[in-house]
Amino acid sequence: MNDVVTGRGFQPARRLVDLANALRADPELPREELAELLVRHGERPEDLAEEAFPPACAAELRSAVARMTAVLAETDTGRAARVLNGILAECGARPRLTDHGGRHPWHLHVDRDEDAGWADWFLAASALALAQIVTEHGRAAWGECAAPGCSAFYLDTGPGSARRYCSATCASRARVAAHRRRRREGAGNPAGRREG
Repeated sequence: MNDVVTGRGFQPARRLVDLANALRADPELPREELAELLVRHGERPEDLAEEAFPPACAAELRSAVARMTAVLAETDTGRAARVLNGILAECGARPRLTDHGGRHPWHLHVDRDEDAGWADWFLAASALALAQIVTEHGRAAWGECAAPGCSAFYLDTGPGSARRYCSATCASRARVAAHRRRRREGAGNPAGRREG
């Protein structure tokens, strides 16, 4: 098991958000779809064959994702930090570098050992990723989309002001709705019109 491999290296926080959003859409996401998501985030397909990632492991992983989803929904940095510390302690977090026998680039793990189960691995890697984000940004730099009708999670690790939406589409839709609402409210009493 490794962390997300992309052009910018491992991204376990992005993997967490993608899995959390997928399970929000389908809490019983089938084992095969979980495996496909993990492959898209750098896991080797052979490590996710049914014998290596059976339905029981998929169920444990879904539970781990649900647990981490609660952290993503937490807006108070202090509370999020306490939960993350608890998860790291529970996972026996002892940092170690691994390349999985030369199959992957060197990266940091904090799970118990190379034989840790999928759920332990996911909890440890996700908690470490969010802890690093809190350290780097000084706050819980993640959240739930503020657009009406959308509950997708997002990471707020880019430059600029604090993010409130999961995508440019949701941000644009919310701005257009607010603009239309202001126009409707202004139509009843146009600016500059004198009473009396």
